[in-house]
Amino acid sequence: MRACLILAAATLLSSCTKAAPPPTVAETEIARVLDDWHDAAAHADEERYFRHFARAAVFLGTDATERWDVDAFRKYAHPYFQKGKAWSFKSTRRGTTIAPGSSIAWFDEDLATEKLGPCRGSGVVVRDPTDGVWRIAQYNLTVTIPNERFAEVRKVLESPAP
Repeated sequence: MRACLILAAATLLSSCTKAAPPPTVAETEIARVLDDWHDAAAHADEERYFRHFARAAVFLGTDATERWDVDAFRKYAHPYFQKGKAWSFKSTRRGTTIAPGSSIAWFDEDLATEKLGPCRGSGVVVRDPTDGVWRIAQYNLTVTIPNERFAEVRKVLESPAP
């Protein structure tokens, strides 16, 4: 009986301490694209930043009115890039799921930001059939709100604007 318990405990401990599988090639490529995209904004490299978008991409910002196609988002963002620094987001955790066929994937990432505090980005990337490069088809930037603070935030959202 004691040997069975020891074996069971060792098996359980072994299953809890196994390392996560290494990322796939596609996951690594997607991570590089997203990291480079964030880096381009931090270094005000407008061309590099917008090169990461798919042609018909959509960017959803934190404000409910912020749903931009690439051209509209570029017009909005251009003055920030012109000032020498757009914004600085750094992914601190990222999860990626790749659909069968490896031409579309979706992701979510926790972000450390300079001005917004903790945020979350999520979106869809597609592999461009012309060059095989992953491009952002949709990005959704959200400010995270702890559940226990949501009542306070709701009051602010429902109150008249100053």
